[in-house]
Formats: sequence, structure tokens, C-alpha cells
Amino acid sequence: MNDLINKKCVPCEGGVIPFDISEIHKYQKKVDGWNIVKNNKNIYFLEKNFEFKNFKKSQVFVNKVGKISEEEGHHPDIFFGWGYAKINITTHAIEGLCENDFILAAKIDKISNV
Repeated sequence: MNDLINKKCVPCEGGVIPFDISEIHKYQKKVDGWNIVKNNKNIYFLEKNFEFKNFKKSQVFVNKVGKISEEEGHHPDIFFGWGYAKINITTHAIEGLCENDFILAAKIDKISNV
């Protein structure tokens, strides 16, 4: 089982150096199907698309993601509609990725496979 599932996100209020690309790729191997994307401000984030059979299943999934996010104190950007959800994760306080982002991704993967 993925060791990230058993970890808890730690509060990050800045002052931490975001992962470099080699560290990002090391952690990317621990989560399933998350893409590494860089936005127009050169900030890395994780992104994954999820597909569902209808709107209600998308909404149920998004509500579960919200619950996990609150429990972890780490909040992704969520986009959803009929039959889909897209999750973007980054640590805004450091403008990049850290272990918290991958912990949250692993926990989201766990609920998407239930």
C-alpha cells in the first residue's frame, strides 16, 4: 500500500522550498495518473481528470474530496459537472509542490477506487 495514504498533511505557511522537478518525479511515481503541470507563473501543480456516469456521481465524489481536504487542511481547486471532475493540487503558500500535495492526491485516489 502507498505510504502516503498513512501520512497527514502538515500545515504550510511558507518558508519551505518547493520540490524541484526531480523530487516531483520521484513522488509522482507514488500516485496514480496525476499529471505534473506548470502554469503561466511557472508554478507546478498536480492535475487529474475523473469520469463518472452522471452528475450525481460527480457531485458525490467532489463532496468526498471536500471532506478529505478539510480533514487534511489542504484544499485543491475542484472543477466538476455532468460526468466529470478535475482536481488541481498545489501548495499556494510556497508556489509549488511539496509532500502534502502528493498525500492529498493519494487519498483522493483511494476514494475514487471505492
